[in-house]
Amino acid sequence: MALSASDLPAMYTLLANSLSGDQTVRKPAEDSLAQSESRPGFCSCLMEVITAKDLASQADVRLMASVYFKNSIHRYWRNRRDSTGISNEEKMHLKQKLLSHLREENYQIALTLAVLISKIARIDYPKEWPDLFSILAQQLQSADILSSHRVFMILFRTLKELSTKRLTSDQRTFAEIASQFFDYSWHLWQSDAQTIFHGFSVLSQNASELHHDDLYLTCERWFLCSKIIRQLIVSGFPSDAMSIQEVRPVKEISPVLLNAIQSFIPYYSSFREKHPKFWDFLKKACTKLMKILIAIQCRHPYSFGDKNVCVPVIDFCLNKITNPEPDILSFEEFQIQCMSMVKSVLECKEYKPRLTGRVMDDNGITVEQMKKNVSTAVAGVLVSLLPSERVVLLCNVLIRRYFVLTTSDLEEWYQNPESFHHEQDSVLWSERLRPCAEALYIVLFENHSQLLGPVVVSILQEAMNGCPSSVNEITPALLLKDAAYGAASYVYYELSNYLSFKDWFNGALSLELTNDHPNMRIIHRKVALILGQWVSEIKDDTRRPVYCALIKLLQDRDLCVRLAASRSLYFHIEDANFSEQDFLDLLPVCWDSCFKLVDEVQEFDSKVQVLNMISGLIARVTEVIPYANKLMHFFQKAWEESSGESLLQIQLLAALRNFVVALGYQSPICYNIVVPVLHSGISVDSPDELLEDTMQLWEATLSHAPSIVPQLLGHFPCLVEILERSFDHLKMAASIIESYIVLGGIEFLNMHASTLAKLLDLVVGNVNDRGLLSILPLVDTLVQCFPTEVPQLISTTIQKLIAICLTGGDDHDPSKTAVKASSAAILARVLVMNTNYLAQLTSEPSLLALVQKAGFPSEESILLCLVDVWLDKVDNVATTQRKTFGLALSIILTLRLPQVLDKLDQILSVCTSVILGGSEDLTEEESSSDNMYSSGPQVPSKELRRRQIKFSDPINQISLENSVRENLQTCAALHGEPFNAAISRMHPAAFGQLKQALKMPD
Repeated sequence: MALSASDLPAMYTLLANSLSGDQTVRKPAEDSLAQSESRPGFCSCLMEVITAKDLASQADVRLMASVYFKNSIHRYWRNRRDSTGISNEEKMHLKQKLLSHLREENYQIALTLAVLISKIARIDYPKEWPDLFSILAQQLQSADILSSHRVFMILFRTLKELSTKRLTSDQRTFAEIASQFFDYSWHLWQSDAQTIFHGFSVLSQNASELHHDDLYLTCERWFLCSKIIRQLIVSGFPSDAMSIQEVRPVKEISPVLLNAIQSFIPYYSSFREKHPKFWDFLKKACTKLMKILIAIQCRHPYSFGDKNVCVPVIDFCLNKITNPEPDILSFEEFQIQCMSMVKSVLECKEYKPRLTGRVMDDNGITVEQMKKNVSTAVAGVLVSLLPSERVVLLCNVLIRRYFVLTTSDLEEWYQNPESFHHEQDSVLWSERLRPCAEALYIVLFENHSQLLGPVVVSILQEAMNGCPSSVNEITPALLLKDAAYGAASYVYYELSNYLSFKDWFNGALSLELTNDHPNMRIIHRKVALILGQWVSEIKDDTRRPVYCALIKLLQDRDLCVRLAASRSLYFHIEDANFSEQDFLDLLPVCWDSCFKLVDEVQEFDSKVQVLNMISGLIARVTEVIPYANKLMHFFQKAWEESSGESLLQIQLLAALRNFVVALGYQSPICYNIVVPVLHSGISVDSPDELLEDTMQLWEATLSHAPSIVPQLLGHFPCLVEILERSFDHLKMAASIIESYIVLGGIEFLNMHASTLAKLLDLVVGNVNDRGLLSILPLVDTLVQCFPTEVPQLISTTIQKLIAICLTGGDDHDPSKTAVKASSAAILARVLVMNTNYLAQLTSEPSLLALVQKAGFPSEESILLCLVDVWLDKVDNVATTQRKTFGLALSIILTLRLPQVLDKLDQILSVCTSVILGGSEDLTEEESSSDNMYSSGPQVPSKELRRRQIKFSDPINQISLENSVRENLQTCAALHGEPFNAAISRMHPAAFGQLKQALKMPD
């Protein structure tokens, strides 16, 4: 039933009650509102509450109404199958009401309504709401400051929403909006800017008659207009990097934006104390304008590269970086944007030399040639803007001023070394001044490595000479050395041409570690970072001393230094040239230091970092067993403490897996910790995000188990529950099943026969070809190991395999061909190893019903159709399976079916080719198996057992030559003269090869 005006009082009461702190009042109100959401008229009632003049003072209720309104639009504006949604009549009413209520005084409600309108516009504009922008434009003509501010709020939100639509038609629509609105928006932006500059001038003279509220609203409107200008230029014009078409507004507005920044900056210091509200706006405005310039440069690099745009902007930014006013030094947000602007230009690929040829034709210059011409012109502008002296100056300023730790940095480090480590390590470079300076420095060095290499080495030498390793006080010289060390570590790859790491380490870095004064933590941390960054340059004779240095740093008193050392040590462990021999005697101290560090750190990122190092170390070194008890104690404690922290547990599972693999055949010593972890990870109640890593641990545990213990046998049924939920982990599940089959043997089959049958039935027929190809080898192994028990046990699965062979789809698809060939190989094995079972199965009514349902003709013989599949797929299988096909076909010769004679020529041809062509490959396999026995370990493992099973395959023991000879005689006895007639029809060459294969006398 629709809601109407009479329901307004009740709606108001429900909204008011939904804000109550009393749950007995709030909960029924929320339930009633939720039930009313889908009723026609609900949004109209909310709109009336929002716009009611007598409720203007009830801002909380009106805000709640606007939130419910926004959520209802999100859910019901589009027509849905499960709901009638909002009628077209009500939609029209709501849109008219929204655009007539623009002078909303409450900012939060106005913002919510602006977002709401933008969401509707995304769906309805332009087809269902073509006059949206024309109505907004009309409202702007006669609006006061507040109304126009609200209109611009709506415009910004709507344009932002529409700009994210990616269809070509939507982008074309947005381009049309940009062409209509840009000139008006830009004119208003300039007008408001003049008003603001005049107002600021008056403010700076302490004028009391100025209307602060009106000026601030103008500032806010101008700020919204700035964001609209950005949206229109960035999204309303195709990128000139693609079109090579000049974007006119870029040249028009960029210098004006820069002038605006230059006009704002002088008020920065005077407004800080006297007008904090406008000071906050000024900071926000300068930062936003520079961000807009960066966005324009990224989107339209060629238009921005014009010397009248690029030169003044970059020149201004460079001056603010290298020679800022004293007040600007504290304006970090703005300095970050100046650095980002320079970095963006320096690394812009459109400004790099383009290595393209030029193809001359009637059409003139190609697009690539045009790009090359523009790139060359911009590159010339940048060279004039950044001569060598200025590049060197910028490099010096970045290192000497911005890399140097401040008093607040040192205080932050002292208060919380752990947070300081991660903030320096992982913070986005665009959010903090020093990381931003480092990012700019790296790009600058990459562009001018030959020029700056000697400069950085010179700064490094100066810093080391000015602050010997014996200095204990935190002096400017020590902080400069820290900065110089940082500069050398960030560009290690390019700097290695100018600096010998061996000489640097022996002459300075190693000496730094001899001074254990607490203040030396600053240098020690940077040394730890250098040893990690320069890992690729550390050669054999230096590797051992570096390992010793990192182990010493891993025992430092400062937590930040130890975390830096652990990360660098991880880089060395993962390095391809890691020398276990040089590290072996350091292992005891390394393990103890890691365990101690894990105990001391509190933050999640720290625990993950140290865990990664422990996991990497376990995977890399061979000497794990002597430390097994300590590692088990560590894992036990770490797992208990990580309860509820899935991300940390994922890291622990990976480390445990490495531990099991490293222990190898000794892995049962860790089952006390591994088995309970497995049990918790694969249970139904376990978080889904742990399942993949738990299954990897499960698979590793089974693969390296000398035998399967009862605890591991008991986990097998969990696989059914896992695969019933999803086949996402089928490949890993297949490996786990194989482990149970080859290691568990008859004990496993006796315990879990029904579960295994259920699992195979669940998978076969319900997964795609890729999934089938991962599970079919297991079925083949099962039949091989248990030829008598398994076929009857998995009868349903075998019936499905027959259906796949007979109705398997398009053979032009390689995956379907592989599935059909693998399925046929299993059925051939069943026939060879349990002939009576397959013969009975092919006449079962349930099988006939299954294949007929799949489209198999009822009059055809299933067994003879399988013969056709074996004949067809013999070239799509491996050598051993080819022999299985041959043996199965030889058995077919003993059938009392006259149709066998029709296929006699083909059957004998296949058998002949297998006999003559398979002996060489088979000999090679037997040879490799012999090598396995002579060189492999005697303790059973999954891999060893798999090879044993392969080697002892009964198929290998049967002579195909004898089988064909005997069964051919049986066939002759069964069919008599028709057999002789069929033989006589064979091609003489084929018959000659048959006699050669069977060693028959001429």
